[in-house]
Amino acid sequence: MQSERRPRLTPAIADIRRAVRAVFTSSSSETFVLVGLSGGADSLALAAATACEARRSGARAGAVIVDHRLQAGSADVAAAAAEQARRLGLEPVLVLTVSVGTDSGPEAAARAARYAAFERALAETGAEAVLLGHTLDDQAETVLLGLARGSGPTSLRGMSARNGPYLRPMLGIRRALTRQFCADSGLVPWNDPQNLDPAYARVRVRETVLPLLERELGPGISEALVRTADALREDSDALDAVARALLGTVWVSTAAGGTLPVDDLAAQPAAVRQRIIRFGVEARFGSTLARTHTLAVARLVTDWHGQEALDLPGVRVVRQDGVLIFADPGHAFE
Repeated sequence: MQSERRPRLTPAIADIRRAVRAVFTSSSSETFVLVGLSGGADSLALAAATACEARRSGARAGAVIVDHRLQAGSADVAAAAAEQARRLGLEPVLVLTVSVGTDSGPEAAARAARYAAFERALAETGAEAVLLGHTLDDQAETVLLGLARGSGPTSLRGMSARNGPYLRPMLGIRRALTRQFCADSGLVPWNDPQNLDPAYARVRVRETVLPLLERELGPGISEALVRTADALREDSDALDAVARALLGTVWVSTAAGGTLPVDDLAAQPAAVRQRIIRFGVEARFGSTLARTHTLAVARLVTDWHGQEALDLPGVRVVRQDGVLIFADPGHAFE
């Protein structure tokens, strides 16, 4: 049931509602979105703003809460978040329980399980999008972690405001503003103890590294990192488009996989050549090559001295008669 309480329009409430309003700018009564709600300040502020803006535009908005079952009492936390969503007027409210795998690190495994639950929620409800509560601070942390790991532009570009059915309307909002929104609205967010656990790299970046950089280099570090991500995203998108267009003209499909002509690859700048290789493998074999793997394939073009076939994740590659031949793992080349 929708709450009767109408909090005064403070600067924090106005700023976050304005950010969310863009989701509904061209919406109609047919628009239907879900909010990914954990109960924390970021997602709770997003849920409240979405509920207001959906009513204002005549759209529909619900919520999906994912219980990862990684902490004692997680079911109670999920139930409390669901009750908050209902009081805000969101409908339907789904609580989905997931099992987090162990094949990767805990953060990556939890993320994979969470997004699988979001996909399920979209399918079950018919909603067109899930709104996520990532903030400017989350974006800065993502970029800084990518820099520390030596990642390429795919990682350094950070999170996109729109990625398929996932929307992040608060990427320009500071985390402190979501806490103020909740305080101004009389909402009590859940404080996840894992957000203070230094065992997680992101927590160390948030609690130690970024504050240190602010003290030593001056304020504005987070904003600068986000500007860097925005610039890299523009450049990366342009290079991706060029590479995909060229891939469509030079890739030749075969029964075993496909081929790329060496001369055509050699004529391209390294950034485009490596993208063509990576995109070709993704499209045909469903495998994403790491940069080290892509560079190994590129050396068959730029540093050819009779190398043997490369056995890479999900694909086998060899150079023969002026072409790179891509085939399934274990394929025997003639």
